[in-house]
Amino acid sequence: MLTHCDKSLKFVGFSHFFHQDPMELQNLYNSHGQFIDGAWRPGSESASDMINPATEISLGEMKPAGAAQVIEAIAAAYAARASMRALTAWSRSALLRRAATLIHERAETLGRLVALETGKPIRQAVGEAKASAESVDWFADEARRVFGMSYESRVKGDRYLVQMEPLGVVAAFVPWNFPLLLLARKMAPALAAGNTLVIRPSSEAAGATMALIKCFEDAGFPRGAVNLVVGRPADITPTIMNDPRVVKVSFTGSVPVGRQIVEQSAITLKRVSMELGGHAPVIVHADADIDAFAAMAAPGKFRNAGQVCASPTRFYVHESIAQEVEDKLVAATRALRVGSPLDDATDLGPLATRRRREAIEQMIDNAVSGGARVLTGGARPQGLERGYFYEPTWLTQLQPDASVLNDEPFGPVGTLSTFSTLDQVVTEANRLPFALAAYVFTRSLTKTHATIDRLQAGVIGVNTFVASTAETPFGGSKDSGYGREGGPNAIRDYLDTKFVNVAMPTDAK
Repeated sequence: MLTHCDKSLKFVGFSHFFHQDPMELQNLYNSHGQFIDGAWRPGSESASDMINPATEISLGEMKPAGAAQVIEAIAAAYAARASMRALTAWSRSALLRRAATLIHERAETLGRLVALETGKPIRQAVGEAKASAESVDWFADEARRVFGMSYESRVKGDRYLVQMEPLGVVAAFVPWNFPLLLLARKMAPALAAGNTLVIRPSSEAAGATMALIKCFEDAGFPRGAVNLVVGRPADITPTIMNDPRVVKVSFTGSVPVGRQIVEQSAITLKRVSMELGGHAPVIVHADADIDAFAAMAAPGKFRNAGQVCASPTRFYVHESIAQEVEDKLVAATRALRVGSPLDDATDLGPLATRRRREAIEQMIDNAVSGGARVLTGGARPQGLERGYFYEPTWLTQLQPDASVLNDEPFGPVGTLSTFSTLDQVVTEANRLPFALAAYVFTRSLTKTHATIDRLQAGVIGVNTFVASTAETPFGGSKDSGYGREGGPNAIRDYLDTKFVNVAMPTDAK
């Protein structure tokens, strides 16, 4: 449970950075920027505009980090290893608890930053901030539960000891779609285990990331334990990957970039955790509660405008209920509100970038040209001439080779297909190289087990679209990556195992 931290750590908030002018976050970008060796500083490269995806207006200019600053950040993290190792597990736990409390206290401000920079609706963005606090709070407990072993040797009186130790410098690469939660799920176990961090976030969510790092700074972590470098991946990633002082990389992002990271990690034999793309199937059996399903499916599919790696995307509905499901799903989708991410009533904001919207438009055009039927959506919404908005869209009657059925959409589009047998739908669900999330809807326990036992996915929701909580493991297999974030085993990815054979000396007579 979160507790209120010491008042001396209470932060005044970022409210003074919010203005009603086009350069709304300029003061934040100026006063923060890069966080290296315990100090905020501007980047060394030429400034670039940070664009509000809802208005296409600049939020401010930010100077990105250059390669030299990345090297400074790595050096600071490397030097801080001793400070982190000097902390007891209970001390690390207390620091994480303070950070969690600060994140929870600042959730409204953090959420607003996410909404401004990425277009995520404010209710969802604040929810992300609170979920981030929960994740850090969970690992505050896990820090005190890193247990070794002591057991009897083959030699009478001797002992075998197994102890867990931090790895050292960890690099965390995170995207823009969940800039707070995805980073918290990497930072918290790494710090709980006693490691230090070099963080490369997405520039599209630079300000929100700065505000999150500020919570860890204010919590009192040792100087150099947490370092933030914001900038172009081409300037940052190779420097981190080529440096042998960085011993582990935790990456969340696309499959192609993930492959590159894995290949580069081989040069210095870095450990890697990969949380990559998904294309989640949804199987709706004939006995499913259709009303409950439709009420969950519309907001579940279009949360964060579908820009979620575990987003339900390929919907397979039993042919006996297909028409009823289609009608109710379309009705529920048309009831969603598309609008300003700062409006509490908004269900869908804009996509995060112009490129993302163009990719969705191209994918839908490809499907329609192949004979697909648009049930609802399929266009830019009227009355929203500025911003990267797109209507929530359902497609049906697709050709098997349609790109939307084979490539991760990562946007506000879902597909509807029918099935007649379990064998047929499981084969189709498992056809793609992705294996991150899947969802099943049925009232039958027999059908539940028959389906989940055959689905290839790291996370499965049964009669729910909730795929992740702080206390549960999240991750996939196949092209969706490997390793798990969250839950009681996640901290193990940030620990090394040391075996000690203790031969007891013979007492002197």
